[in-house]
Amino acid sequence: MIFIDTSAFFALADRADLNHRRAVTLLRRLNKENRAVFTHNYIVVETMALLQRRLGTESAVKFLNDMTNFPMIWTDEELHKRAAHAFINGKSKAVSLVDYLSFAIMRERGVSQAFAFDDDFRQAGFTLYSSQ
Repeated sequence: MIFIDTSAFFALADRADLNHRRAVTLLRRLNKENRAVFTHNYIVVETMALLQRRLGTESAVKFLNDMTNFPMIWTDEELHKRAAHAFINGKSKAVSLVDYLSFAIMRERGVSQAFAFDDDFRQAGFTLYSSQ
C-alpha cells in the first residue's frame, strides 16, 4: 500500500506546479502496477483548502468529486489525540498536525511508502514513492 499526501494531490491538480509532470507519471505507474493506495480525511480537507485558496473553488469541488470512490481512512478521536500529542511534543515545529496524523496511520497500518513531495515523510523514516 502507498499513502497519498496533499503535496501529491496538489501537484496532480496544478499544471503549473514544479512536480506536476512527475506526479502524473507516478500516478499512471501506480495505476498500471495496480498498486493499492489510500489517504485520510484530513488530507482531503487540507487539499481542498489549498486548492480553493490557490486554484479556486472549482478546482476544490472537482477534487472532492474525484475523491468519492478513493480509499480513505476516517480519523477517529483516538487517532486525532495521538497525532495532536505528537504535534505538541514534536521536535520539528514545521511538521503539521496533518502530517503527524499521516505518520500515525502509516505506522499503524505498516505502510512504509508515501506518494508525496514533502520531505517530512522521509525525515519521519518513510520512503517517498515520488523519488523513484
